[in-house]
Amino acid sequence: MGAAAPIIYVGVVLLEHLTVIAIGTLMGSLGRLLLLHVDYRQYPSYPQAYVVHLAFGFVAAFLGSIAIPAIAAKEFAAASFLALAVTQFREVRKIERETLERLEKTELVPRGTAYIEGIAKTFEARNYLAMLVGLVASLGVQVGSRWDSPVLAGGMGIVFGLVTIVILKRSITRSVVGDIAHVRPADIAFDGPLLVVEGVQLMNIGQPEARQTYLEQGLAVAIVPKSIDAKATLGNVGQRQAIVHDAATLCGVRMDVSDKEFMPLARRDLVSGVVALVIVPAEKNMEALIAAVRQTPVLEDSVRRPSAAEPSKIMP
Repeated sequence: MGAAAPIIYVGVVLLEHLTVIAIGTLMGSLGRLLLLHVDYRQYPSYPQAYVVHLAFGFVAAFLGSIAIPAIAAKEFAAASFLALAVTQFREVRKIERETLERLEKTELVPRGTAYIEGIAKTFEARNYLAMLVGLVASLGVQVGSRWDSPVLAGGMGIVFGLVTIVILKRSITRSVVGDIAHVRPADIAFDGPLLVVEGVQLMNIGQPEARQTYLEQGLAVAIVPKSIDAKATLGNVGQRQAIVHDAATLCGVRMDVSDKEFMPLARRDLVSGVVALVIVPAEKNMEALIAAVRQTPVLEDSVRRPSAAEPSKIMP
């Protein structure tokens, strides 16, 4: 019996650590699943990219969950795997970027480099979130184990994980164009061959048939910034290209590869900062176009805050 005691002790310790790691990995993987969804942008694709991202999420959650047991056991070398994981997850961004850049050639209305970079950063960051959920959940199990109740420890780990998922899901919600600007219908007019919306000249339409198509089937909206920060953000070319892409994706576009005169465009008034967008949609529906523009995400790389700078405070 005395000889078997160390073996039993090692088994108990191993079981305890396995419980911590298992619950942490489970909650981190669940968090990654809840943060992963296919929307109107159809990225990631289904089901192949789902498998890739969920696999990365599982690995991230596992690495996060072993940090607390490793530190508790004073195995600091094992905890150093987190640093290695950060390096590996940077490759995720690179893979996503390269994939989307290759797919960009097949898009009638391109996303733009800013949109692509934003998507790539998002998938890298969400692996870190899975790692964080796994770490917090395993911490909850470790804290609950002090009461010598496996059920209580496991329940505490699950609660810690769920609370972390809810907090992260709310905190990473990005703002959309509707939060920073008013979107209203606008009229399409021609000044000779020049297509004009809200006083902004968008393009030269040489063929009378194309001009008639714009007048009969085209739709236009004015995107009016709510603040000086919004004005600067909407002035970013990448942000405007993202708006055009989402509008074309949601409303459709009546064009093919060779129909460049029907390419949706967004140009801004240099004085007021109002962005005029014109499109010939597959179905003429102004409400759908306004909704599409309003729900376009504000790209992180496009956000500008000149109001926080000293020069803007002395401007009239």
